[in-house]
Amino acid sequence: MMNKIGPFTINGKPAFTQITADQIAPYVIFVVKDPLHGCEKDVAEEVAEHFDTHRLVSDTGMAKTYTGTYKGVDISVISCGSGGPELEIILMDIMANTNAHTYIRVGGSGAMQESLSVGDLVIATGAVRDDGTSQSYAPKQFPAIADYRLVAAMKRAAETNGFRHHLGVTRSSDSEYVGVGRPALNGYLQEQHKQQFEMWHRAGVLNVEREAAILLTLTTLFGLRGGVVNAIGDNFVTGEPFVAGAGFEHAIVTALDGIVLLDEQLKA
Repeated sequence: MMNKIGPFTINGKPAFTQITADQIAPYVIFVVKDPLHGCEKDVAEEVAEHFDTHRLVSDTGMAKTYTGTYKGVDISVISCGSGGPELEIILMDIMANTNAHTYIRVGGSGAMQESLSVGDLVIATGAVRDDGTSQSYAPKQFPAIADYRLVAAMKRAAETNGFRHHLGVTRSSDSEYVGVGRPALNGYLQEQHKQQFEMWHRAGVLNVEREAAILLTLTTLFGLRGGVVNAIGDNFVTGEPFVAGAGFEHAIVTALDGIVLLDEQLKA
């Protein structure tokens, strides 16, 4: 049941997305407006072009939303800004004002283990909450867990398509530089940053990005279905260099085919 919230409304619609409940499908994919994906168009449009049919339902500048069908399943895709704070406000618009029940982040990330290569996929089973936004909702001890049925469906989709993939824990950080062990201006990187990276590396965390924690925290907290599939763009451990868009197409298809498989299960 929808539970509309304010105070951020414009013309009676959620301010940040300007959507109505009938415009949003039960399954929603979130992507970041990020040139690192290597897309020539808005990232949501790139995803929507995989649909059998799609239409633009909203464009606020902050968020662009398409809804359509893929292999007979209704799906929406929304592009927004990078990081937990940006995704939080879009998530709340959708969670509070629509009947969507399944939320998936599709994006890029950096590898934290030697066994991962550029172009591989990581299907997250959960997230390390090293961001600030998710901690506004619950303390760090609260788990950010991916829905097991969605994880299994995306794993099967990746296997069927022959995509190299891994299942495991993803880490979310607000920092794109020192927080993930990447030197900032003039090589600035303190010992504590190196130690933090090494700690999570030794703990077996597969990859690091900026949005998984908030999505999985909110879906876990509010009893919704959440999942994350990220492509590997570079490897912090082996030094394999960044490649724009590496694996992103495979991440899109894995999410879409995973949704179809999950939908079949839910309707069985």
